[in-house]
Amino acid sequence: MRNFRSLALTFVLFTAMMAGNLFSAKASEQDSDPRWSIAIHGGAGTLDPDRMTPERRAAYEAALQGALDAGKAVLADGGSAMDAVKAAIIPLENNPLFNAGRGAVFTWEGRNELDASIMDGRDRSAGAVTGVTTIKNPILLADKVRTDSPHVFLMGEGAEQFAGEQGLETAPPEWFATEARRSALERMKANQLSALDVDHKFGTVGAVALDMDGNLAAGTSTGGMTGKRWGRIGDAPVIGAGTYADNRSCAVSATGWGEYFIRVGVAQEICTRLRYRFQIDLNAAQLTVPKDKEGNPSYYIHSYEMPLSLEAAQEEADIVMSDVKDLGGDGGVILVTREGHALYSFNTTGMYRGRATSDGVNEVAIFAAE
Repeated sequence: MRNFRSLALTFVLFTAMMAGNLFSAKASEQDSDPRWSIAIHGGAGTLDPDRMTPERRAAYEAALQGALDAGKAVLADGGSAMDAVKAAIIPLENNPLFNAGRGAVFTWEGRNELDASIMDGRDRSAGAVTGVTTIKNPILLADKVRTDSPHVFLMGEGAEQFAGEQGLETAPPEWFATEARRSALERMKANQLSALDVDHKFGTVGAVALDMDGNLAAGTSTGGMTGKRWGRIGDAPVIGAGTYADNRSCAVSATGWGEYFIRVGVAQEICTRLRYRFQIDLNAAQLTVPKDKEGNPSYYIHSYEMPLSLEAAQEEADIVMSDVKDLGGDGGVILVTREGHALYSFNTTGMYRGRATSDGVNEVAIFAAE
């Protein structure tokens, strides 16, 4: 009897080993067909189609498509998700249509203070800066914090000093300032308005990407809210709130009323929910597998057989954004999953956005119905 049990155990181990080899072969076969995805945003908010002139719409769509093209060119050429995120964000930071870099809103004191963050899904390394005033492309400084400093988050003068040591390009105050943003601050002060009254949209910019190696990355850049005071910091530079990337689930960049996104921890909350949703769906499927006489499953479902669906990812993102809305906040997110789904979720009338994938998807949109 003991020899029979030993023989049976050997057979089980051999079967498991062969199944493992089969899994590796199938996984390798999957990997032979690499894919990439990217999504971008230029802010969400109260957008009215009736107030959008054809010329202004064309300008926004061209800017979004240009940023999308820059990012997808990196991915299509086999480049990294990190490089694609930076490539997409830089032209948005340089475009005065958006509230990031050039075109950033003014603080109460009449300055442009810039925030940015970036995260690598491979090792969850991250970098962030807040309150910088001379850095032409804050997203590049955030990445330098990630790669060339022992820290994650730098602020103000210290961040500027670090940027100087890294040789990053600077710009004078007039580079960032625009008359439209200055006028918004003047109206806010003259009429005692709130930032939401003068900012019809949150012009924060961001990008998320999946590269051909299966790595994810996310980045976000902003000028904050018009008339912000007392060193106010929103969600954009806060890892876990406005930006998060984890190869186990997804990459997220957010735009909206930062105080609420911080309280919910929106970006990490979505990634965590997707990670556990995948495991829950896998476990549920396993329960449907027939069992033998001894109650053992006749077959084990492997993870490659049950990728997280687009519908499941959308559902989890929508739940988190609903939570933000229930608290009183508004805004939106873009995300790319490890399976390559590129999607959006927002609770406003519109969000400047775009996405592209190796499957041929290429689109930009503004209003919710699009």
